[in-house]
Amino acid sequence: MVQLQWRLRSDQGQSTVEYAVVLGALAAVLAALGVLWRTFSSDLLVTHGLMAASHHVQAAVGWAVDVFLF
Repeated sequence: MVQLQWRLRSDQGQSTVEYAVVLGALAAVLAALGVLWRTFSSDLLVTHGLMAASHHVQAAVGWAVDVFLF
């Protein structure tokens, strides 16, 4: 029983757990940077922005025409 209490209060595995947590966080950051790099290199954000802007301009022109034709 004394040996079990000693194991529960021991700090022996703390550095291993901290290393695993930091390594997991670093892997997540690297994965996110990889996803961002692939998104920027494929011009996906620029294409999406241009498509959204063209819809906005068309809607704005239609709104102005509706105001002036009223």
